[in-house]
Amino acid sequence: FIYVTHDQVEAMTMGTRIVVMKDGFMQQVDTPMNLYDYPINQFVAGFIGTPQMNFFTGKLTGTAKEVYVEFGKDKILLPKAKVDLIVNLDKYLNTDKEVTLGIRPEDFHNDVDAVAGKKMPSIKIKVDVVEALGAETLLYCKTDIESTVNSDGSIDDDVSNLIAKVDSRSATKAGDVVDIAIDIDHCHLFDKETELTILARNEDNKAELIELQAKRAEEDAIKAQ
Repeated sequence: FIYVTHDQVEAMTMGTRIVVMKDGFMQQVDTPMNLYDYPINQFVAGFIGTPQMNFFTGKLTGTAKEVYVEFGKDKILLPKAKVDLIVNLDKYLNTDKEVTLGIRPEDFHNDVDAVAGKKMPSIKIKVDVVEALGAETLLYCKTDIESTVNSDGSIDDDVSNLIAKVDSRSATKAGDVVDIAIDIDHCHLFDKETELTILARNEDNKAELIELQAKRAEEDAIKAQ
């Protein structure tokens, strides 16, 4: 086991199972890849990976057969396989209960095959900064194109920002407004209030998550009293 605090992410390369701690409490014990692919909560999701995961506040809309995640002015259809793993879907679908959509920088793609080929859903972004790192390029972007600048030239406080990690030979430049594809198969969903994941690893894992959510709800009720 390797016990990891926030300034010791490099220790992940040394262990087969990692214990992620926050404020003295154990968040998750798992393999490095499971921490990356199946974070139990938003803290673990943001803790693992550089740059950290992008988070967007949103809602689930649609029908049981076609579920969309809406965030900002964007709306993306979730794959059926992903929808089937959402715990307590009725609790979130077409309700006022918010979720947090998590997308890792490396799950954004701006190559022609991904965008023009429409193999993945895409959103429109405005690129503010391009950071060429040699093996990869980081794009610092805004998702809300229309409200990035007010009439007085100031930047809105509620603009949605994202970081995309793309191919090092990307021709995208600062100031470009482009479409960027999202590998939605690898997206993450968290309860906005509890920050717990609402996506099970598999069908067998659903019961465990339901129990965890119930326990958290009970703890919150006690605190409220």
